[in-house]
Amino acid sequence: MREIKDISMTLSADTASWPGDTPFHYEISWSMEESGSVNVGKIETSTHIGTHIDAPYHYDAGGKKVEELSLERYVSRAIVIDCSNKEKIEVEDILPSLKTPAVQTVLLKTDYWRDRNTFPESIPTMDEKVPKELKKKGIKLIGVDLPSVDSIDSKDLPIHRTLLENDIWILEGIVLKDIAEGEYELIALPLKLKDADGSPVRAILREI
Repeated sequence: MREIKDISMTLSADTASWPGDTPFHYEISWSMEESGSVNVGKIETSTHIGTHIDAPYHYDAGGKKVEELSLERYVSRAIVIDCSNKEKIEVEDILPSLKTPAVQTVLLKTDYWRDRNTFPESIPTMDEKVPKELKKKGIKLIGVDLPSVDSIDSKDLPIHRTLLENDIWILEGIVLKDIAEGEYELIALPLKLKDADGSPVRAILREI
């Protein structure tokens, strides 16, 4: 069996959430003592906590919602590209690595957000030319080890919108600190949430 590499954030009360958003909370709502047989828990959280996907509806009122998304996007051949120590990711930082036509997903490793219990004040972003060039290479999904593809204080979300214009969907909050550059199989399935704008995922990589 091929080794599974978990690239998901652990969700707990300590997990950093967007300032003002709903933090993660889990508790036992029905204990074994109360039920006589089982523990039953409940969770309260944002749809954009930890490792998660953005449905287009998150930033486009007419965009697809989570249950409308094609699952094929989230089971794909992916490439991890090391973009550490870059404040802005340019086309030339990515394109030389895209040599395999079968690759449909690009995962950008910035190694910037190291303490996942503290929300960053700023993050690296990508040049707005990147999405168009990725589309030419057949890329359908982009993942980042950051809470967003846009800057933290952005309100117009230019990278989100440019990715959508180029039919590229978004995976955020992945953990790549121990992952080497190279090609993998990505599996990062969202929950089947009706009318939702996003969903936490359990994202994994398997070596090809």
